[in-house]
Amino acid sequence: MALLLGVPAAARDLPSDASTSGGAAVHVTVTNLRSGEGMVMACLTANPAKFPKCRDDPAAYRAQVAAARADQIVFRGVQPGRYAIALLHDENGNGKADRAMSMIPREGFGFSRDAKVTMGPPRFNEAAFTVSGRDQRMTITMRYML
Repeated sequence: MALLLGVPAAARDLPSDASTSGGAAVHVTVTNLRSGEGMVMACLTANPAKFPKCRDDPAAYRAQVAAARADQIVFRGVQPGRYAIALLHDENGNGKADRAMSMIPREGFGFSRDAKVTMGPPRFNEAAFTVSGRDQRMTITMRYML
């Protein structure tokens, strides 16, 4: 089991005790990984406009763990609010989501609440859950299109 600390991007330069004080722990069990190759990248955001990529969201919590040990990811110090999580199984380790024909994901992905994917990623509200200050546990199933 691999535990990984997810901290807000803005808190990365703070001492570790400052980045994890207060808040809840969100424990994510990752299932259905196709392989142990590469990395699993995770992002937890409260900003609907930044979901699912979390780019340019300084308040997002980010985590990255080797896929071979990615059965558990833990975000610590999560303040109360409404959040959504996006996962990417970056099998080739290039740091991005590879696609076929510019649209179809070649690598695995998953979302909190196992939100459905139709003609693109789910909307924030479809994946959103509430953190009330207590630790939470959830399971996210990785999906593969190819």
